[in-house]
Amino acid sequence: MLFNKLPDTIFLPLSGQNRQIYQVVLLELADLFFDEDLIDPFIPRDLVRSTIENAVVRIGVRRWEAEGDDDAEPPRSSADYTNRIYRRLVECGWLEEEQRIYRQYVLLTPSVSYMLRALVSIARLEKRSYGGAVLNVLSSLEAAINDPVGRGITLSEAAQTAAEFSSHLTDMLLGLREMKISLSDSKNPQEIVRGFFDRFVEQILVSDYKTLKTRNNPFRYRRQIISMLRDLQFDLLRIEQLSQHYQLQYELDYDSAEAMVHQHINRIIRIFESVDQRLAAIDDFRYQLEKRVADTVRYMDKTTPGMAARLSRLIAELGQRKGKLPLPKTLEEVGFISPASIRSPMRKRVEAKPRVITRVEIDPKVLELRRLFKEYKERREVKIDRIEMYLARHFGDRQTLKATEFTIESVEDYICFSYIRHLQSLGKKAKQVASQYRIEFNDTYVCVDDVVECRGFEIHRNTSC
Repeated sequence: MLFNKLPDTIFLPLSGQNRQIYQVVLLELADLFFDEDLIDPFIPRDLVRSTIENAVVRIGVRRWEAEGDDDAEPPRSSADYTNRIYRRLVECGWLEEEQRIYRQYVLLTPSVSYMLRALVSIARLEKRSYGGAVLNVLSSLEAAINDPVGRGITLSEAAQTAAEFSSHLTDMLLGLREMKISLSDSKNPQEIVRGFFDRFVEQILVSDYKTLKTRNNPFRYRRQIISMLRDLQFDLLRIEQLSQHYQLQYELDYDSAEAMVHQHINRIIRIFESVDQRLAAIDDFRYQLEKRVADTVRYMDKTTPGMAARLSRLIAELGQRKGKLPLPKTLEEVGFISPASIRSPMRKRVEAKPRVITRVEIDPKVLELRRLFKEYKERREVKIDRIEMYLARHFGDRQTLKATEFTIESVEDYICFSYIRHLQSLGKKAKQVASQYRIEFNDTYVCVDDVVECRGFEIHRNTSC
């Protein structure tokens, strides 16, 4: 494992009395060796030594703790600091020298380079993007499912990203626990408030926790990811294609490749199905932290200088007045320091549990009544097209019709006959129809088809139309 990859003395510089100096130097060397524009990993020794010297000058190191017989005398100049630091890093295995003709070069071995990258990420507390991680898993799954023959290896990348994402959730929970312990051990209110804002608000709340509570929560894609993986588990053709692709990429036999495919699918499903429980645990620690800090802030103004002595004198005075002090019925009537001293603690906000929404079945008789009513309403609707067709049906080739010559056989006919006499008031389109006819009323009342009794009239078709 670790001891077969790294030198035995690799951690000596970081465990001695000068570890703060070596930490700054290694961070500077990381920027040099991990430069994106660096093409050749072999860096001239003079450049490495100058980088170490610049770091020493920048931090202003002027005190060196002796760590052995060679360090009996403290360094006298920045060059002495540089020589000792460089020699120690080479001896412990951090740096490796290589000579090419007449020039000396320095490089990092692969294992040391990987470890230095990990230490740098821990030291700088790089923020993680949950949205980017979840979207990376989603895009990798889509690529693997849509093209299992050409890009099936992206399923492995999705499983690795999901595992890193799960580890970061665990790290955040442990970070909240550690912060809770440190705040509980602190007796200074100012340190509690300062630690809460410096560590929780800036490092965890802003970079991690706040992302989980926004409307654009990255977990909104969780159901889509799980659904895609569930469908993939029962898609035998794609599983076979992914297994063949794994077999070529990892140089495995078919059974091992198929087992690896199912392992990656199950890993992603487990991670995203357990997100709710892990977020609930994180939210519980967050509630305890905020309650601790809120209580501290609430009572910071009560701990003024001399408050303890004032309370002691007040209690002693109350003790001397035995029998003269009326006792309250309940504690809620008394405020020891202020009226708001006795109060109920903040309640933890409980999210509403999901419930199954069932569709209410409507009685078929009600649906039938609705249909009949809608149909009856449509038949009673006044439409100019219907009135025009009603007139054309009765006129035929004739030019004049009396009121008694109209027939009423249905509700539609009744509506059309009723509005023949009021075409001018039915809008612009009705006026165009009314211009084709001329109505003359008389003083008699007639009964039309034993349905309507109305004033008699004659309607003439205009010959010009």
